[in-house]
Amino acid sequence: MKSRLFCKTATALAVSVLATGLVYAQEAAKEEAAPRAKDDTVRLGTITVVGSGAKLGTGMMLNDDSVKGRSTITKAAMEKELGTGNVLQSIAQLPGVNTYSYDATGLFGGDVTIRGFSSDQIGFTVNGVPVNDSGGYAFYAQEMIDKENVCSASVAQGSPELESPHSGATGGSVSMITCDPTDQFRIRATQTLGGLNLNRSFVRVDSGRFMNNMAKVFLSYSHAEADKWKGVGKAKKDHIDAGFSLDLNEDNKILGSVLYNRMVNQNIFSVSLAQLAANGYSGYDYATTFRPITVPPKDNNSAQITPGVDTPQSPIYYGMALNPFKNVIASVSGSFKVAPDTYLKVQPYMWYGFGNGGWSEVGLSETGSNIVLTLPGATSSTTYSPLLGGAVDLNGDGDTKDLFRVARASVTKTSRPGITGELSTTMGSHYLKAGLWYERATHTQTQPAVRIGADGVPMDIWLQEGCIQRADKSCYEGRNTKTISTAYQVYLNDQITLLNDRAFLNLGLRLPTVKRDVYNYANESGNLPFTVNNTTGAYTAGAAGTRVFQDYNIKRSFSEVLPQLGARFNINSQQHVFLNIAKNFRAPPNFAYFGSYVGLVTKNGSTNMEPLVEVKAETSVMLDGGWRFQSKDVSISATVYNKSFKNRQVQATDPNTLQSTYINAGGTTGQGLELEIGSGVVNGFSAYGSLTLQKETMNEDLRVNATGYLPTAGKQFGKVPDKMASLSLQYEEGPIYLRARGKFTAAQYVDLMNQEAAPSYSTFDLDAGYKFANWGMLKNPQLRLNIANIGNKQFRNPSSIITNAASTTLNGSGANYNPSTEFYYLGAPRLTSLTFSVDFE
Repeated sequence: MKSRLFCKTATALAVSVLATGLVYAQEAAKEEAAPRAKDDTVRLGTITVVGSGAKLGTGMMLNDDSVKGRSTITKAAMEKELGTGNVLQSIAQLPGVNTYSYDATGLFGGDVTIRGFSSDQIGFTVNGVPVNDSGGYAFYAQEMIDKENVCSASVAQGSPELESPHSGATGGSVSMITCDPTDQFRIRATQTLGGLNLNRSFVRVDSGRFMNNMAKVFLSYSHAEADKWKGVGKAKKDHIDAGFSLDLNEDNKILGSVLYNRMVNQNIFSVSLAQLAANGYSGYDYATTFRPITVPPKDNNSAQITPGVDTPQSPIYYGMALNPFKNVIASVSGSFKVAPDTYLKVQPYMWYGFGNGGWSEVGLSETGSNIVLTLPGATSSTTYSPLLGGAVDLNGDGDTKDLFRVARASVTKTSRPGITGELSTTMGSHYLKAGLWYERATHTQTQPAVRIGADGVPMDIWLQEGCIQRADKSCYEGRNTKTISTAYQVYLNDQITLLNDRAFLNLGLRLPTVKRDVYNYANESGNLPFTVNNTTGAYTAGAAGTRVFQDYNIKRSFSEVLPQLGARFNINSQQHVFLNIAKNFRAPPNFAYFGSYVGLVTKNGSTNMEPLVEVKAETSVMLDGGWRFQSKDVSISATVYNKSFKNRQVQATDPNTLQSTYINAGGTTGQGLELEIGSGVVNGFSAYGSLTLQKETMNEDLRVNATGYLPTAGKQFGKVPDKMASLSLQYEEGPIYLRARGKFTAAQYVDLMNQEAAPSYSTFDLDAGYKFANWGMLKNPQLRLNIANIGNKQFRNPSSIITNAASTTLNGSGANYNPSTEFYYLGAPRLTSLTFSVDFE
């Protein structure tokens, strides 16, 4: 009943908008003054902005002829934002986008869902290079591009572009493009100061054209620091962007960029409702004092251990709650005319990343066996784990009887070279494209341990030196895996113009293949072993506490046929309707084959480990339909969509073994309406607004044990607010601009049973600036003011989706299923900053 009401409401609103546009639309030639989206002539799967983005919707909207829902924010809007911000903050007001940041500066990152798809189901690219994690598809917005160097960020809400190099996008895509070097020599310097000891310096040098006006380059550097808004700690970021453009001639062009980022952040603690109630809004975070390490005790007789024995500190000291990471994104893109109306585009790229996170303290034993102690005054026991290879003298005191408290973290190293290529030609009314993408990523994930310094900070925060060693001098590892992911895709596209350009048909086909080659090397965590009866197929778990410490290798391959069909019909020169249907695909992440995430078994007498449950690739079918009215004075876009999502991958419980495992847990169905409206500039005033109405329901109950099901069928999926609305109002005249922005986000469930929800909230930001007259060689001096969350609103967003937040009676078995605890990221308080920028020409 609620679903019918939602559909009727969405349809009625869409019809109303359509009727209004038809009444007031007038036949006229398309206005060149309105900025427009155009396919990039060099980089694959990206768009460029034609015209000035400032002339429509405060820079947050373009006139667009795409056959599907797509929204773009331009440099005209982003250059008024705080320079430390990330792309998730920039796209927050676009329809379908539900995003939040861990702090107001953007330096600590954040998360996003679009049409209910999570960030690891959305494809992100920078200059056409895929930047999701190659193993688990995570996206880290704070690591990408300096805001001053971003020319546009485009969101395809439902399906990625046909050319996009993605193996994990069942939802849409987000594309970020750097600005090309300027034609004239220029040095731009920017300095920002603000609350939370925010301090950021930025400088960019553009060479101007040289080599007979064929070439131009730019190089920029920034350094930023800011304190956490709660607890103790800070973020520190150093960033370098560089780019070049080489015009060989009118038909042949090469673009290139290198983006380097180095960050050392201290994490912001997410809290439960109980912790929030007990400690207040900003009162609970990582420990502010470090409990000193005492002399390691001897295990001569555990019954005689003296008081004061070291136990791991929890929560850990803030100086250990670290997330150091560095990465490089490098690419060269070329477009070459090889025959009349025929072009070859090629883009080799390289993505490299190294860093760690998830720090914790653990207890280690020299003895070669587990030591479990309940210390004087403690309410629970502490386990000191042995190292592989037997007893070892870790501190060099001549015995193997000591118990240690050490620090460890998960280290990730990724080397990800790839290449995309496309051949295109025009034949009459057909624009034909054929393309290929190939990538081979090596992704190592380890978990070494190091000693803790007297100041509470690990002896090496990058975990490259001083590891705790086994008897054979190899490093202790809480995990130790290497994944080689090979992805390739062939795509074909025919774009057909019909009826004297009034109609347009887009036929596309993608054929992706993803191969996972996962190596697990014996490590101190081990795996709980299972055996399978080859006759009955039943699984048997090993004895309680039994772990297997062995190497294994799992290889899997996933392929899919992904058609796309889109159409557009021009009602007149200012209006068109569009329709698009596309199938999308996501191969299982590499951790679907890790013993820490899934149960493993030996099959058919083999000693090699295999996953208990084979995980299928996710697929979705997205149907978009809509209408656009476009002029220089006002543009309106209305899109309705329906999505069908199959083989949703979640962490659940295997029904045969009751082992927590990563499996397919059914599908979801969703519908929605997305509206955008942007005005031209009238007497200095312009406006932008968006509205999102959406609903996503689960299709079936979730099986959690052999006979029991959580009654999730018909429930609303988590982290999908049913309403979102945003508004941006701007005045810009002469040297002054003033912009006010606001967004409303409705309540959103945090669990699949709809038993707990994060409340609705509204936030407002204010941006202002004044441009001074030139001072000799100093050009365009400008002072900017940014105030985030001006109302100091307190709100929260769920960090993840849990199964159930309250005890639930299972269908089938009638048994009680215990709840999980949700943890929230809290909205950051008001932040005020001032930025001064000037050009030297």
